[in-house]
Amino acid sequence: MAKRRIFTSVITGDVVNSRKGKNPGLWLVPLKKVLSSEGESPKTWEIFRGDSFQVEVRDPSKSFLMALKLKAAFKSIKDMDVRLGIGIGEKGYTASKITESNGDAFINSGETLEKLKYEKRSLAVKTPWEDFDKEMNLYIRLGLIAMDFWTTGAAEVIRVMLDNENITQSKLAARLKVSQSTISEKKKRAFYAEIAELELFYRERVTRLIG
Repeated sequence: MAKRRIFTSVITGDVVNSRKGKNPGLWLVPLKKVLSSEGESPKTWEIFRGDSFQVEVRDPSKSFLMALKLKAAFKSIKDMDVRLGIGIGEKGYTASKITESNGDAFINSGETLEKLKYEKRSLAVKTPWEDFDKEMNLYIRLGLIAMDFWTTGAAEVIRVMLDNENITQSKLAARLKVSQSTISEKKKRAFYAEIAELELFYRERVTRLIG
């Protein structure tokens, strides 16, 4: 009997324009909060070189959701953004620190991030499935037309919604101390419904591919 392949996913990221006068304290706390939702450092996630980080998302189907949470966390801060390379593949070696682990998921993630720097884009995915990559990266590029231009207010709404899947619009408005109509308008301008549909599509496709 053939050995069952075990897949994982890794996101490697770096903070865009982190050294242009921004106080790291503005983004380190929200970054650590998002990363900590996946596990403990340094085994599951680690921040290195001051403005780079890596996190393992053990359920590959949820890797795009994690990327959205990271994107929203950074866009919630004025003039901040993040570049994210998602890699899916097999994990060859597990170390006590994620930055010392290796395998196809790590290679795919790192290569994707380097390519993003060259292409001046902020998010892409690389997996063992070329057809999936071609299709999904097209959808992601279209999604970035909205995500790259989220206002801080819209990103904050998205951030809270992603962290609280079943939150009602009235509770969201009370939490952010704005009207429900403001919440509705920010969701519409951020194309939240379309982004959520893309996340679900990604999750379902990866789940089927992994089998």
